[in-house]
Amino acid sequence: MARYSCESQSVALITLTNPPVNALSYAVRQGILAGLRKASADPAVKSVVLCGANGKFCAGAEISEFNSDPTRRLPMLVDIINLMEKSDKPVVAAIEGVALGGGLEVALGCHYRIAQCQAKVGLPEVTLGILPGAGGTQRLPRLVGVNAALDIITSGRHMLASEALKLGIVDEIVDSNTVEAAIALAKKAEGLPIGPRRICSKTVQCPDNLEAILDEATKKIKKQARGALSPLVCIQAVRMATQLPFSEGMKKERELFNTLVTSGQASALRYAFFAQRAVEKWTTPSGNWKTAVALPIHTAAVIGLGTMGRGITVSLVKAGIPVIALEDNQRQLDIGKKAVEALLGQVAQKLEPPENKNDSNLLSRVKYTLNFAELRDVDLVIEAVFEDMMLKKGVFRKLTAVCKPEAFLCTNTSGLDVDQIASVTTRPERVIGTHFFAPAHVMKLLEVVRGHRTSPQTIGTVMKLAKALNKIGVVVGNCPGFVGNRMLAPYSENACFLLEEGSQPEEVDRVLEEFGFAMGLFRVIDLSGLDVGWRSRREKGLTGPELPPGTPPRSRNGKRYCPIPDLLVENGRLGQKTGKGWYQYVKPGGRVSSPDPWIQDFLKSYRLTHNIKTRYIDQDEIIERCLYPLINEGFKILEEDIAAGPEDIDIIYIYGYGWPKHTGGPMYYAWTVGLPKVLSKLEKYSEAYPDVPSMKPSNLLRKLVSNGSPSPSQWRTVTRPSNSKL
Repeated sequence: MARYSCESQSVALITLTNPPVNALSYAVRQGILAGLRKASADPAVKSVVLCGANGKFCAGAEISEFNSDPTRRLPMLVDIINLMEKSDKPVVAAIEGVALGGGLEVALGCHYRIAQCQAKVGLPEVTLGILPGAGGTQRLPRLVGVNAALDIITSGRHMLASEALKLGIVDEIVDSNTVEAAIALAKKAEGLPIGPRRICSKTVQCPDNLEAILDEATKKIKKQARGALSPLVCIQAVRMATQLPFSEGMKKERELFNTLVTSGQASALRYAFFAQRAVEKWTTPSGNWKTAVALPIHTAAVIGLGTMGRGITVSLVKAGIPVIALEDNQRQLDIGKKAVEALLGQVAQKLEPPENKNDSNLLSRVKYTLNFAELRDVDLVIEAVFEDMMLKKGVFRKLTAVCKPEAFLCTNTSGLDVDQIASVTTRPERVIGTHFFAPAHVMKLLEVVRGHRTSPQTIGTVMKLAKALNKIGVVVGNCPGFVGNRMLAPYSENACFLLEEGSQPEEVDRVLEEFGFAMGLFRVIDLSGLDVGWRSRREKGLTGPELPPGTPPRSRNGKRYCPIPDLLVENGRLGQKTGKGWYQYVKPGGRVSSPDPWIQDFLKSYRLTHNIKTRYIDQDEIIERCLYPLINEGFKILEEDIAAGPEDIDIIYIYGYGWPKHTGGPMYYAWTVGLPKVLSKLEKYSEAYPDVPSMKPSNLLRKLVSNGSPSPSQWRTVTRPSNSKL
């Protein structure tokens, strides 16, 4: 709803009240409209102030209403904004907290805008697969120009009030008492001409190189948001603002909005929006997000200052948590310290407001040591040493001896058995896996791995910490590779089989990138290093000197095996770090790749050696053989209850593995493709490649198809296993 009151003899105050963020629900829209009409009809009212309750202006549309009864969409927000803008009484927006999406569009319809200095504004509709549909694409270019409008609308980014002031989005910023300042501004505006304050009456200032600007924006979007429709349509809408009168541009905006809002991509992005919120509500047999009492973390320790440890340390410091960073020798400690300080220097430069850009404030939060005894009083420890079970167990034995009994002990592992690590401690209920993703101070995902005896309080505390670190925590069960890396294995395996049969790395990557991945699989492997996977395979006995003599080169335990990645490592091709991997680079450590003739010759020789008849493999088969086994593994994970639902898997893959968000994630994508089709293709490939177990369809997939392929929200009701890992 929206509350109407008169704060002085001449100023009416309309307060949006829809906790927690004053979303523009049906009731709120009705309330705004009623308030505007009441103010217009009251001769004593000379001006209006629009604000939000509880220190938040408005975070935009009520997304749950997108699929609602059309009659619930009236009054339309666009009509309310137009009415407000046409008012002959000045309307002032008092922006506190956030003015996002429809909230900013409402503010743009006001004649004046005043913001509290910490408020954020933006038009994030593009992240939901739509565009600002209440005048945002038509008013913003008229207010700030084409360049700024394109950046704001196509990125969906949020900006602080200080930037909004520089751009002209707001007229004034204040430190506090925003509503009082808005009332004072409203009184000053009484009697002043309103016409010049109506954005709709302005014309877009078109630069001479307008077409070049629009073309460059299109190229940028196609590169950065591969396959995403809404950013490109946003550019079309901004183009309309430069070519058409306001009223005609608004009609085009509405047409484009209606096209997008009913698209498959918008549906997928709305699913992802709600999935991200659903994963916060974790449940285990012994407790859940409601009942677990999370403890505050005042101090933390990080053990190991390699790549992951450095990023984790920076994440904690950014969250305001003092850190004790420990290494096992002075040289590694010095190297780690230098790297952490460099990262913190970069972080400091990005902080707002400018007075926070003081490196020393951040650097003072980290203490470096070689002594485990200094960890005795920390609330939480994150172990980030090398991925070796014996090494990690040794660390946890020491932690058990020195840390206070109530301290939480976390292991940053990408797939080792959390229960084994916990077994060497006297407090397994306080041990939990925290799988960060590299770079840890940038990547949003945190796999929170529950061991057999991990307590609900431990889970709750780490999930709360994830939020403090600005990460998305997803609770998963304990199994080799957990969720993300377990699904990655069949993806990588089958991509390599394609190379054996005739594909080139760049061909596979091109298809995956056209699908929407920012980087194809082989580019990603070059980035992380081919030696990472090689070490894992060696530890499993799949390659290396301990492989039994006479082992067939392309078979392991009766299953198909591709030794090509092992052979590349043996040839010193480790990826970007050596300048050669699946691709070649100008120099070691370089980022610009090109296809390597050596790889082509090597693959040709390999196929001849193993008498493999090559063939042309089209893009459909590449997608099916790379992604369907990954999806199939996801169904097995659900069947075993390693993940609570498809939403958990989809969020893990969107935020941890670069799965294109506009497809909703792997499990949602499978549903949109059609579960019967996925099943049929897996059956086809399983028959063709009986020695590839990842192609054998999961029982859950078969069960879902036999149950009519219900939507992902209903999958968990189809089966609930007795051998739950959650």
